Amino acid sequence: MAKIKLTKNELKSQKDALKRFTRYLPTLELKKKQLLVEIQNIQKEIEHLQAENERVEREVARWVDVYADNVVDPSDYIKVKELLTGTGNIAGIDIPVFEDLTFEDIEVDYFSTPLWIDVGIKVAKEQARRQAEWEIFQKQQELIEHELRTTIQRIKLFEEVKIPEAKENIRVIQIFLGDQMTAEVVRGKIAKKKIERKKHLEATA
Repeated sequence: MAKIKLTKNELKSQKDALKRFTRYLPTLELKKKQLLVEIQNIQKEIEHLQAENERVEREVARWVDVYADNVVDPSDYIKVKELLTGTGNIAGIDIPVFEDLTFEDIEVDYFSTPLWIDVGIKVAKEQARRQAEWEIFQKQQELIEHELRTTIQRIKLFEEVKIPEAKENIRVIQIFLGDQMTAEVVRGKIAKKKIERKKHLEATA
């Protein structure tokens, strides 16, 4: 604990600090709850995207079985042009937000590809979009989890260090000032008795 001045000004400073700490702590607790809720929401979105990708992959696998004699990989016909993202804000922190994934126009030779190639390309693009969205959600989760760790550390700092330290400083200063006040009263009474005794001696001389 840092050395403190045993003065009335320091007492006021410590009381003001304690008020700030106790007022700010509930805000941190609320932020912690908000971050936990957001992490849960993002995890649900990630699980939904994973489930959807797995469902589509099972469907694609059935296509491959049906058209085993003419297998074409639709992903050969897609090339990412641009990942479009925006910026959101959660509990005071900026996070990336998925908007869209655009693709280059690639010409398809319909004479050498199966009839289902258009559908296959469409599905491959949807899968790519979901993958890009999944990666953005992962980035969101990393940023929010980092902020959550920082918030928890601040809560512990306030609860375990700052607030107890301010309370102890106030207690020490109040005891010191109380002792000073008592000593002044005692000194005043002694001085008063000395004056009265002197007056008494002078009156009887």
